[in-house]
Amino acid sequence: MAIKQRNKIDASFSMSSMTDIIFLLLLFFMIASTMSSPNDMKVNLPQSKAKTATKANIIKVGIDRDGAFSIAEGVEAPQYVDFERLEPMLKAAQAADSTLYVALHADEEVPYKQVVRVLDIANQNKMKLVIATKVAEK
Repeated sequence: MAIKQRNKIDASFSMSSMTDIIFLLLLFFMIASTMSSPNDMKVNLPQSKAKTATKANIIKVGIDRDGAFSIAEGVEAPQYVDFERLEPMLKAAQAADSTLYVALHADEEVPYKQVVRVLDIANQNKMKLVIATKVAEK
């Protein structure tokens, strides 16, 4: 008498549930990484009625209310630098990309002298400079 086994073992593995979990984790980490910016420099920008924006490559130079300088390229976190290191870093960035704009983010309580020091660096090296402001509320 031949006895046949009725239950066949299926050795396949379904990847669809694993793929769903991977995509959910990817989405979570993408959203979480854009929301956190622990190294941002707190700058209270002066107000302006102008609403212009540039889509070119930008390097951000920041001056906080204590007079500390920071520099950030693209979306990276700003790093604090001494004023003496600021000019060589800007020159290196300009050498890498000649279409680079320097965006000056200076706190409104910063002495004008500090702002002029950065303006002089940009002027001496023929850099394109924009001064960042916050839009005035009507």
